[in-house]
Amino acid sequence: MRPPRERSAAPVLWAVVGATGTGKSELSLDLAERIGASGRRAEVVNADAMQVYRGMDIGTAKVPEAERRAIPHHLFDVLAPSEEATVAWYQAEARSVITEIHGRGADAILVGGSGLYVSSVIFDFQFPPRDDALRAQLEETADQDGVAELLARLRAIDPVTAAAVDARNPRRVVRALEVALLGGDAQVTLPATPALWHDSGGGQTRIVGVHAERAALVKRLDRRVERMWQAGLVREVRALLPHGIRDGRTASRAIGYAQALAQLDGRITEAEAIAESQLLTRRYARRQVSWFKRYAGVEWLQSGELPA
Repeated sequence: MRPPRERSAAPVLWAVVGATGTGKSELSLDLAERIGASGRRAEVVNADAMQVYRGMDIGTAKVPEAERRAIPHHLFDVLAPSEEATVAWYQAEARSVITEIHGRGADAILVGGSGLYVSSVIFDFQFPPRDDALRAQLEETADQDGVAELLARLRAIDPVTAAAVDARNPRRVVRALEVALLGGDAQVTLPATPALWHDSGGGQTRIVGVHAERAALVKRLDRRVERMWQAGLVREVRALLPHGIRDGRTASRAIGYAQALAQLDGRITEAEAIAESQLLTRRYARRQVSWFKRYAGVEWLQSGELPA
């Protein structure tokens, strides 16, 4: 057994990362309880792009309040499904919450699998410029005429980004063109050894990755999608219709929710909705693994383990 690390005098920023379905939420609760037993409190901060939405519980595998073990949780249920969550918005909100937690003398446990959300908090980097009015104009063009014209404009300004952007995703095309027109760089990348935001202020950041063997994880994810439908995901989505989930550019595209909406509309069957959600979830898990493998200094654990 590894000896426990020496306790930092300053509050720690923990980041619990990994693919969906690996047990990050459970680990964050166990870790918070262990920190509490050592004499320092800990609070959990959400880093899942979809768990920020109120009412989106079943399809995001959100830990119910009754199961949070009286540990304070932050940035859950803070937006309506009709509102757009952006990484720049999230970075400011999460860092503010973490600063407040540390000001109370507690550790902050950032937990989630949204790679860019996690990176925006723990690493010190800036986001490309934005202009809401310009974006609204570009979105209107995309809605009315498709993305071909926007791609052509982007290609003329920034051919490298135009070649790299996902042309099937209008939102990403719009954002890339917006940044290009504002003279920024749409390719948000991390340097090989990025500086840690919290450490620059004299604190300590510890990154804990949760790993699961691929074949076992695939079975777990497929079964979890099936359980979401059994638990009433379609009913949950129907209840969110009056709250604007169709209009939410982020929420309406969430894996599971987009398929449940299509099922409600009669465009696909329940079996097709489940199968598509399973496929997309498996692909998403692969992307998450690739993203977090790039992080330096991660302490990789198996599901159920706690860090030293």
